[in-house]
Amino acid sequence: MVVRDAAPQDVPSILAIYNGAVRDTTAAWTSKEETLDERLTWFEDRQKQDLPVLVAADGDSVLGFASYGPFRPREGYRFTVEHSVYVAPSARRQGIGRSLLEHLVQIAEARNFHLMVGVVDGANDASIALHEKLGFEVSGRLPQAGTKFGRWLDLVFLTRVLNPEAAAPAGRPD
Repeated sequence: MVVRDAAPQDVPSILAIYNGAVRDTTAAWTSKEETLDERLTWFEDRQKQDLPVLVAADGDSVLGFASYGPFRPREGYRFTVEHSVYVAPSARRQGIGRSLLEHLVQIAEARNFHLMVGVVDGANDASIALHEKLGFEVSGRLPQAGTKFGRWLDLVFLTRVLNPEAAAPAGRPD
């Protein structure tokens, strides 16, 4: 298994993994599956913004994908990113999510981001434990913030300061 930058030919596999999570899990708080055109647009937008899209691949098989993007749109948040990691059901519990997240952290650190945020279903103990093993802390829980599959879901924020020694930029955000 290798982690590499995603290529356009990976997008159908990324779509299949994402839509599977939409259908079967509480990882994506929506019931709307995406089309190939929508996921291609997402991928192209990430590339235009120089945002990473990574895949974990075994030969031609995509086992999982990960990306990060802006946490919030205002300039004061420009050093904070929110990430997503999705792994195919047949590839879970094999270290793929960990490897993808480790690579995302390295990229974010190299690009001088200061904080990385993960937003997870509060009942997803495996994801919370993975984040904690990689130095993330539970920073907040919003009880019953969403709903899916006929039940209320808690939203857990996990954060990791990537460069704790960095000084905050002086002056107003530009």
